[in-house]
Amino acid sequence: MREPRDRSSLSGEDVVVIGGGFGGLSTACYLADAGADVTLLEKNEQLGGRASVLETDGFRFDMGPSWYLMPDVFETFFGHFDRKPSEYYSLSRLDPHYRIFFKDGDQVDMVPDLEANRETFESYEAGAGDAFDDYLRKSERNYEIGMEHFVYEHRDDLADFVDPDVLRYSWGLSLLGTMQDHVESYFDEPKLQQIMQYTLVFLGGSPHNTPALYNLMSHVDFNLGVYYPDGGLGAVVDGIVELGSELGVEYVTNAPVTAIKGQRGGFKVETTTADPGDGFAEGAAVADGGASADATITTGSGESYFPDLVVSDADYAHTEQELLAPRKRQYDADYWESRTYAPSAYLLYMGVEGDVEELAHHTLVLPTDWDEHFEQIFEEPAWPDDPAYYLCVPSKTDDTVAPEGHSNLFVLVPIAAGLEDTPELRSRYRQQVLDDIAENTGVDLRDRIVLEEEFCVDDFAGRYNSMKGSALGLAHTLRQTAPFRPGHESSKVDGLYFTGSTTTPGIGVPMCLISGLLTAETMGESA
Repeated sequence: MREPRDRSSLSGEDVVVIGGGFGGLSTACYLADAGADVTLLEKNEQLGGRASVLETDGFRFDMGPSWYLMPDVFETFFGHFDRKPSEYYSLSRLDPHYRIFFKDGDQVDMVPDLEANRETFESYEAGAGDAFDDYLRKSERNYEIGMEHFVYEHRDDLADFVDPDVLRYSWGLSLLGTMQDHVESYFDEPKLQQIMQYTLVFLGGSPHNTPALYNLMSHVDFNLGVYYPDGGLGAVVDGIVELGSELGVEYVTNAPVTAIKGQRGGFKVETTTADPGDGFAEGAAVADGGASADATITTGSGESYFPDLVVSDADYAHTEQELLAPRKRQYDADYWESRTYAPSAYLLYMGVEGDVEELAHHTLVLPTDWDEHFEQIFEEPAWPDDPAYYLCVPSKTDDTVAPEGHSNLFVLVPIAAGLEDTPELRSRYRQQVLDDIAENTGVDLRDRIVLEEEFCVDDFAGRYNSMKGSALGLAHTLRQTAPFRPGHESSKVDGLYFTGSTTTPGIGVPMCLISGLLTAETMGESA
């Protein structure tokens, strides 16, 4: 990948970064490397944003992201600072990458061996092995061109996409149409279509509203591989925090920002002392710190900060609607209400007695027809009647995340953002999900649970200030991709910038790392 653009104009600038998710952590590193004096303010008691860590009774759960994909992006990120990921955490490639239980009783593993996967596809549909090869070739080309010429480049305006060079690079890319249309042109078997589309969950979309360009995720899945960072995604957060500390970033936790006032050279960022219980799942014991002991972290006490520049990695809508005066907002409330949001999630974190042999580290449970579930997310919001869901059992790979003789397991059911979330609804759905797991995987957890915590729509809204309690942010629909996402630089407040999943390039840990680079470069060009 290319080297970052010159950011030397930021040297000596005093910058406050609001929010310690991957976008904020990444931006802070790039700014500090450019010579800026960077203070990062985090609302909660630990860094990582949605990649929080829950530790209790000998169990340690990644509360948010749990898939380590696109290792090349992490290598590029650390490489910008002449480091390697291996200096901060170690990786294990998973085998199988993941297991799928279809609700008609069928089961299939996707593995690191491409030939084995090709044979699996052929077993479902004559000619699907050759189609699998063709699909991955297209996916790889889209990935290589897309990453180099679109994802890592500033394409914030429609005019950028009619540039002759852009048109030359984009020739032959799957820019139009939906993922459903694209996958159907290769495979007739619905189960094979689902295997090629399950990654849409990471993009917050459905096969019918996500652009076909995102077929590049199959290259990520099959060719680049699925890994596990020892210690979980929290170990990656720790590594980036440690890197930032080495570069000079100061971290302040328990420091919710209440207002952003002023403009370039005259900002005032006001904070308050956090309520330790605010936004937590009831009874949850969220880990303190969540970062390397080598990082310098202080706790907030309601101070005000007076930086030259401000970057917000807090929820974009929250920043504009709650932290800025009305005249300083780029978008009104109607804009944010009208957006299509990625799903929220119903999450159960469980400590379980004994092993769960039937499950892999990553397991998907899918109805043979999942259209109804997507309709109940995007078209007619409701708690899904026949859900598609994900099970994560990191104790399959890492014996440090659960006490001896126990399994660490969580289940994630994508549900509509903004859905009604009450204790009664959760209780009823909990029983439905546990029954479904027993019926479709053969693992009956109901009498083996020794520890249990929930997280759902209201918790995403409370803990992360997430609009409508979305777990991810703006979905990657055609009208919310690339130049159609909110920008990195405020058009109303000089010196205010944005980073993270709502900006380009979008949703997911790797994309948020890249967002940090794009934000820092935008700041350098505007300084």
